Amino acid sequence: MHHTAAPHSAVLVILLVIVPLLVLGLYLFAALRMRTTAPWSLWRIASFTAGILLIVAAMVPPLADWAHHDLRGHMLQHLLLGMFGPLGLVFGAPGSLLLRSVPAPLARALMNLLRRGPVRVLIHPVTAACLDIGGMYLLYLTPFYALSMKSPGLFIFLHVHFVLSGYLFTWSVAGPDPAPHRPSRPVRLTVIFLATAAHAILGKLMYAWGYPHGTLASPEEIQAAAQLMYYGGDVAEFCIILGFFKQWFRQRSTLPDIWADKAHH
Repeated sequence: MHHTAAPHSAVLVILLVIVPLLVLGLYLFAALRMRTTAPWSLWRIASFTAGILLIVAAMVPPLADWAHHDLRGHMLQHLLLGMFGPLGLVFGAPGSLLLRSVPAPLARALMNLLRRGPVRVLIHPVTAACLDIGGMYLLYLTPFYALSMKSPGLFIFLHVHFVLSGYLFTWSVAGPDPAPHRPSRPVRLTVIFLATAAHAILGKLMYAWGYPHGTLASPEEIQAAAQLMYYGGDVAEFCIILGFFKQWFRQRSTLPDIWADKAHH
């Protein structure tokens, strides 16, 4: 066990409990509005709902309390916030649902935003992988983790970053929502495999060398956390690969047509 000074934050409750639940309410409202015209996939609804609930579950007791005092709990929380929660959100195709729900001028504005140079760089799979997997290396192989557990601001940033970077990476390589200027499938598949390898290497480094340093966690606790990262990451990344190949081999859906129609008419 290792006790830290970082307090539970009302800001985190707002950002990662209340806001996600509000987003879920909007998603369900938009999906139900379409039930008489072009019914939204129940599988998509279930996926997005599961993603939201996993994020919320990671931030409420008893898991939040365990994560605050035990590296194993932290790692489980990390997997929910940064990998499994975003998986559910991405495969719920919220972007496609949004474009079906808003007026065409707003849909065109959103597409134009994604076409802007800085945004194109941000949503590129390589950038997304660096923010997601690279962020983990920075967190666990430097003093950043110990510092974040003592600083409320960094503590909040860490948890929000898990969700946003996890979503961005999953969306950029395997998301069902179409996007302009998305790299080719071979490029995205290469990024997936490289990110998977980098994630596995990080887990091995933590297990073998006792990272992160600067905590009061026992070697056994650190090794158990590293195993959670290694095997839990394998499961999440396998799901990403399945989603990628499902998008590759399935017949052309109506979602890209709707996206294109709203963006250009």
